[in-house]
Amino acid sequence: MTDLSRDDRLRRQVAQRLSLRKPQEEGLHILGDVAGMIDWTGTVDPVALLDEVKARYPSVESFERAFPSLAFALATGVGKTRLMGAFIAWLYLTGRSKNFFVLAPNTTIYDKLVTDFSRQSSAKYVFRGIAEFAQTPPIIVTGDTWEEGRGIRGSDLFGGEAIINIFNVDKINKEKGRIRSFRETLGESYFDYLSRLPDLVMLMDEAHRYRAKAAANAVFELAPRIGLELTATPKTVGASPKDFKNVVYSYGLGQAMADGYVKEPAVATRADFRPDGVAPEELERIMLADGITYHEHVKVELDLYARQSGRQQVHPFMLVVARDTAHASAIRAYLESEEFHDGAYRGRVIEVHSNQTGEESNDAMARLVGLEHDAQTDIVVHVNKLKEGWDVTNLYTIVPLRASASEILTEQTLGRGLRLPYGVRTGVEAVDTLTVIAHDRFDEVIKRAKEPGSIVRLKEITIGEGGDVTPEAREVMTVPTAFEAALTGRLPEMGGGVVAEERADYIPPTPEKVAYVDTTLALIRDKFERKLTGGLADLKKPEVQAEIAHDVRAATAAAQGSFDTLLGHDEVEQLIAQIAVGVADNTIEIPEIVVLPSREVNFWFDDFDLDGLDTIRFRPSSDTILIRNLRDDSQRELARSNAGPREKRPEDYIIRHLMDFPEVDYDSHAAKLYKWASQVIERLRAYLGTEEEVEAVALEHGQALARFVFEQMRRHYRETPVEYRATRVRSFKALKPQQLGVSLSKKLLLTEAATPLSSTPGILFYGSKKSPYQFHKFDSDPERRFAALIDSSNMPGVLRWLRPAAGQFDIEYDRGRRYEPDFVVECSDRKLIVEVKAHRDMTDAVVLEKARAARAWVMNANQFAAEGDGKEWGYALLSEHDVTESMTLAGLLAKAA
Repeated sequence: MTDLSRDDRLRRQVAQRLSLRKPQEEGLHILGDVAGMIDWTGTVDPVALLDEVKARYPSVESFERAFPSLAFALATGVGKTRLMGAFIAWLYLTGRSKNFFVLAPNTTIYDKLVTDFSRQSSAKYVFRGIAEFAQTPPIIVTGDTWEEGRGIRGSDLFGGEAIINIFNVDKINKEKGRIRSFRETLGESYFDYLSRLPDLVMLMDEAHRYRAKAAANAVFELAPRIGLELTATPKTVGASPKDFKNVVYSYGLGQAMADGYVKEPAVATRADFRPDGVAPEELERIMLADGITYHEHVKVELDLYARQSGRQQVHPFMLVVARDTAHASAIRAYLESEEFHDGAYRGRVIEVHSNQTGEESNDAMARLVGLEHDAQTDIVVHVNKLKEGWDVTNLYTIVPLRASASEILTEQTLGRGLRLPYGVRTGVEAVDTLTVIAHDRFDEVIKRAKEPGSIVRLKEITIGEGGDVTPEAREVMTVPTAFEAALTGRLPEMGGGVVAEERADYIPPTPEKVAYVDTTLALIRDKFERKLTGGLADLKKPEVQAEIAHDVRAATAAAQGSFDTLLGHDEVEQLIAQIAVGVADNTIEIPEIVVLPSREVNFWFDDFDLDGLDTIRFRPSSDTILIRNLRDDSQRELARSNAGPREKRPEDYIIRHLMDFPEVDYDSHAAKLYKWASQVIERLRAYLGTEEEVEAVALEHGQALARFVFEQMRRHYRETPVEYRATRVRSFKALKPQQLGVSLSKKLLLTEAATPLSSTPGILFYGSKKSPYQFHKFDSDPERRFAALIDSSNMPGVLRWLRPAAGQFDIEYDRGRRYEPDFVVECSDRKLIVEVKAHRDMTDAVVLEKARAARAWVMNANQFAAEGDGKEWGYALLSEHDVTESMTLAGLLAKAA
């Protein structure tokens, strides 16, 4: 088969090294295609080039400039700057250009681009992964440094470096053409020097901002070899916006949402609320109050996620969009007054509004950009819609005051808050959602979001008692096991003076003892979980306790002198022994199991001859429609019968698609692949008149022909028999403190039901006797009732139970998703995984898949039961109807598989 061309090979390398997302890679693919149409050493005929581009990409009607220029429309948050970096890297590495001119519409975007293209230590450095640029970074020439002459001289005597000019169009205009003034060192102006470069490529960020600017039009006199425009909104600005006519690739906000590259948008209102029953000023105050309620809810959820995942803390803020400057000032005054939450947000509100032309001042934009790292700001009051250059990721709540539904559903309103703080969705709804408070337009926004052509489909959220988000203050509570809390003195406090019980073996927590406790627990979790093969019982062995004591002393050697003056050697030994025994007695032995193939797996396809060849009857299309749509196929397959990438043999048009199937390894199956592809080609030759027609059909219908072949290959697929072997990585996992998002004003005993029952997820329950933890949260009342039943003295056979924290189990289902069971129950002779579900969910596909995964884990774990505590595992899936006061342990065990 024909090898990849050097251009295609470099394109793949750039895509892989820069970790391009699919739309970015497709954009780079199109650039590669168009670049192949351009004469990079001679004169370009724009008219002829336009005809060729239009034939390949019908969305392009005109270049709209005197030089070839194409627009790439990528939704906000997908990564336009990274795509610019990919464009530059590929054009440089292929030898087409080493001179680039990047245009920014304002100072804020200009500063951002300079940082992203030059600061290698930045997380947003656009060339991270490009080895050639790591060794010899591109020379960055800016609107502030161009007079130093590096853009002309470079630092390479042979002139091999990439030179990237970054200029701000407004700055060029304000400096009255200094870049056009004569320079003795050049013998011409820098502008004229750039215009004479035969390989100059211009990249325009936020391209819609240049269409009506005289300063930008002057810059276009540079006449680059090609212009590459990037924007999220391919329309001109102004009262009568017009669509771009040179869009070669479009990836909209709706696609980005569906593919998970940005946050999910949601719209929120107050439960059972009628906006027409209140005055406009009162409505605004209600929306602000509910907006801050939701903001505080998100703040807790983000804190909780950061603690549970170990990822960086994200500090969210709320954006209030005001009508005008006077309105913004009044709103800020109210938000910082005693009237609003007793002045809790005084000093935590910033006000940013437009200048007389309606565009943000550069100073205001800089303040907005800084919000991503500012934990002291909760609210931003802004006038009108936000524009480009504001790339923060921590905007989670928008309150648009007196805005229409159509204004709310624009990319200018939503786009500013759609970027994901961790770059990808986390699977945690609150972390992945942008919410608009829209009491006065809720129904209309929902209606418009469902209309054809809407860029979003919004989720509905209600705020208030019984709604999705309640107004009570919430915070994150760290809940250690009762045993650990007693040893360290870290007893979680609740409102009303309720604290964790002090056990009889409570040790007064001096700092020295707490240090030994923390070190001992950390060593057990980090080292001895893996080392001990006999389970929790090993922790009670004197020799194991002695080894732990030795490691603790080594770990605390720096402070050991001061410790030993207060804690004698014997006292330390006794303390460590007490901790080890306490961990053993207060932990349920849950092993960590991994399943791996017992030997190498080999696979192949048996030889056979294709059948049903007579059903192939494809005919070649005319030249004008022998073109594949980009959304149906990759760019390399886009070709007319007389142009584009060609293969040496017609069989290769089929084989290149066969290689897309993950089961097909070209190196192992090449001979058979050519045999089957040749049989298809012979069939084409049997009914087509010329070799040109055979090639045309193979080119246009290669993917369909490959599917025809592969469906028959699948019937002849073979692999070596393989057995999977379970391996125990840890014999137990010591319990860690759990993180709970709680409302401290809502607490009940474990035996008490919430009122109404639907409010159960928001309640903190306490008072358990058999759980290692004294505080719990439940997703439903049946879960709480089950916990109360197994915790009671009516089930003496239940020794202890727990609600597993994230990471306590390693059970995977549905291609790698993690399953955390509802309960683990340890009885006198067995251990159970228990799931409690609503009756209507008992046949749900996800519930059944989790059950299958849990039973597989149980089967594997039971292989190692004898090596630990000797107790075998079981799994029980309970309906809410099973959880009754008459439930017995024997009945529960009977349901366990």
